Amino acid sequence: MKIISLATSLFFVCAVVATAQEAKKFTFEGKVGSLPKGWKTEKTGKGTGGDWQIVEDKDAVGGLSLAQTKADRKALFNICVNEGARYKDIDLTVKFKAIAGETDQGGGPVWRFQDGNNYYIARMNPLEDNFRVYKVTGGKRSAEFQNADVTIPAGEWHTLKIKMAGNHIECFLDGKKYLDVKDDSIAAAGKVGLWTKADAQTSFDQFRVSGLKK
Repeated sequence: MKIISLATSLFFVCAVVATAQEAKKFTFEGKVGSLPKGWKTEKTGKGTGGDWQIVEDKDAVGGLSLAQTKADRKALFNICVNEGARYKDIDLTVKFKAIAGETDQGGGPVWRFQDGNNYYIARMNPLEDNFRVYKVTGGKRSAEFQNADVTIPAGEWHTLKIKMAGNHIECFLDGKKYLDVKDDSIAAAGKVGLWTKADAQTSFDQFRVSGLKK
């Protein structure tokens, strides 16, 4: 019995270690004014996809963050994705700070990103005082699955957290869950990244993703 117990214990220890190793922290290090290594600009619809670059920020970890800096009111969705990782079921967190934007502000993460026309997005907009989760399929964003009226100040760091397992999506803002929906539209694993709309100029920091195991 002792041998079986030891083997079982070792199994669970290994399982925990394997899960922990799947957690990935995406750092935004590099030359100010350039994209971090392994990141690529994408877009949905009109526009260039934005001007994403590493910027100096004394309040960011390491003094650097990744920001969308272009004030293009006519752009649709500006996206920057990481090219080196794909996830299906995820636990994702990222900090964001809304800097400017007259048409739109804020933004959020994308996940299960297949291309610029197919992905999930959850975003906070301080200009509209709302937190929403959507899907984009065939190049068109759906009506919001769910809306939460939330007021937060721009110009400050806030934390978004997304969990998706199977078709179940949960979205948190500053530690509180506001959105809880189910959708089967995009079932395949995909890239993760960051998103803003139109002229929303936003900084992002401390982007972490863990794969979930059922």
